[in-house]
Amino acid sequence: MSTAVDLTTFLENRALFIPWIDPGSGITSHILTPHSEHRIAPHQQSFYYLNPSFTADTLKYWFYCAFPPTPARSLGVVDFQRQTLRHFPETCFTSAPMIDPSTDDVYWATLSGIWKLASPTANFVAATTPQLVNRFPASIVRNRTVHRYATHLTMTADRKALFIDSQIGSDCVLGLAPLDGSEIEILQSVPLSPHPHPTLNHGQANPIDSGLFLVAHDYYTNPQTGVVRPYDNRLWLIRRGGQVAPVYPTAAQAGPDRAISSINPHLSDPEASRRTITDPRAMHGHEWWSADGRHIYYIHYQTGIERTPIATACTPDARPELIWPHDTVSHAHASADGKLFVLDALPPDAPDTHHVRFVNLHTRRTVDIVSKFPALSDPELRRYHVHPHPQFCGADQFICYTTTIFGRMDVAFVRVSELLTATS
Repeated sequence: MSTAVDLTTFLENRALFIPWIDPGSGITSHILTPHSEHRIAPHQQSFYYLNPSFTADTLKYWFYCAFPPTPARSLGVVDFQRQTLRHFPETCFTSAPMIDPSTDDVYWATLSGIWKLASPTANFVAATTPQLVNRFPASIVRNRTVHRYATHLTMTADRKALFIDSQIGSDCVLGLAPLDGSEIEILQSVPLSPHPHPTLNHGQANPIDSGLFLVAHDYYTNPQTGVVRPYDNRLWLIRRGGQVAPVYPTAAQAGPDRAISSINPHLSDPEASRRTITDPRAMHGHEWWSADGRHIYYIHYQTGIERTPIATACTPDARPELIWPHDTVSHAHASADGKLFVLDALPPDAPDTHHVRFVNLHTRRTVDIVSKFPALSDPELRRYHVHPHPQFCGADQFICYTTTIFGRMDVAFVRVSELLTATS
């Protein structure tokens, strides 16, 4: 790592950051470019919690840029060494981007294919021409509409391909897009209708096994009728050469049945989606791989953060382990050693209780990073999925998240060292 940037003090740079102290906990967040003369976009948003946004040397940080009313977002980068920012409008994306941890190149997807931007040089000149990485051939598309290449791009452990969970026409297509541009390998194609299961998305390549992938069943909205089909079993795995299989083959393996009233907060009318659920697998969501690739972490809504080992997944021995109880948790992320967690809680029927919280498993203590996360007043901003999505970053020295405390989307950082002190 370069010594040009002191990671203990770079957040003190007042040209780039302003501190904000949570009135409930006293924890300090550092907001990126709060002053209009320094901003490169009206709204600046952290990456989705699954995708790292720091470059490997921690000298650059990538984030989303939003320019309402257009629903599309593009990428911006801050260079902490040179104290410069730049917006790349050519990176307008439809699928969550990713940073290659080895090269610092940036990948994103549009409806026309998967693209790459070479890691910016000091003056950003070398990164102005996107390169096509891969796209579906006509023999696969067959005149159908490509609705999505990937929910969020992830790279296989052998660094040869990107895992994709595409939708072409009325088919969900799981596959591998080779980085060398050779033809996309289809692992499985699943028709949306007539099929007993909802859409497949949120695919993630395992960080250590290049042939193992995590996918999710999700809500599916019929484009003709608007009828929403919920999912009943969230977590699935697929191996190269195999077919998708449920992590928990039976409901009894996932925990005790209990009647839970649930809604989908992503819909325009969440209350209209309310239903009573008894199968615990229908209460799973927002899953991610452990850093060592040996466990699947996920949220059990109205219960807390759970995980299950890969060694028993998709077998009669699969069982959940409750890591941290929290009955309103929405998203979470873990440090590399699995001993620290950060979560957001966004219950749709209790907006005054929304918060971002740090969990120290060593001491079993917590502290709020944001004790009251305010909703944005402009309903048009819902299209940008304005959730905190906190994640550990910078070799677990920081947590980054999206904040709304200034009435807009902003990127915020908090030092893990401060959180450890507060929970010691």
